[in-house]
Amino acid sequence: MITNEQREKLRGWFAGRLPDDLFEELTEITVDREEITVIGRIPAPRLTGDAPATEREAALESRVQEFRERTREDRMAVARDAEHRFGRKVSWGVECGGRRTLFTHVAAPVMTRLRQPERQVLDTLIAGGVARSRSDALAWCVRLVQRHTDDWLAELRESLEHVQRVRAQGPDSEPDPAPRAGEE
Repeated sequence: MITNEQREKLRGWFAGRLPDDLFEELTEITVDREEITVIGRIPAPRLTGDAPATEREAALESRVQEFRERTREDRMAVARDAEHRFGRKVSWGVECGGRRTLFTHVAAPVMTRLRQPERQVLDTLIAGGVARSRSDALAWCVRLVQRHTDDWLAELRESLEHVQRVRAQGPDSEPDPAPRAGEE
């Protein structure tokens, strides 16, 4: 986990490094141990107000694909610099017309030991067609928990940041003062 200050520095680096015309707005940067995900807003296609939903969906998909192809070289150059500087892979996504699309993202292996009852849950999700594999089923479970516990997870993250601030103020954070007369 990174602190708010580190997150702000990361966001500032990307805001300064991205070409000015890449996004309308840099909307979100998320980071974990393996990956930095950069998401920006791009202009929605201009359609008539009474355009059918199918036309609107096709236009959004087309706009996102065009942006992805047109900006590939610029995004790759920024990603190379960021990966060298921050030691993490960079993934990209856009928001367009109220829809979020991720282009690439890291699928990091997570080591875990599950007992039979937990494996049975995953296998039930596979048998029910919810997931193709135990890995997919586990990812589905994580997304479900995330959806229903966003407030709790946000509070936990804030608490962890507080713990990091308190640790930084500990006795090892400053040099020892000079000994006073008579103390040695």
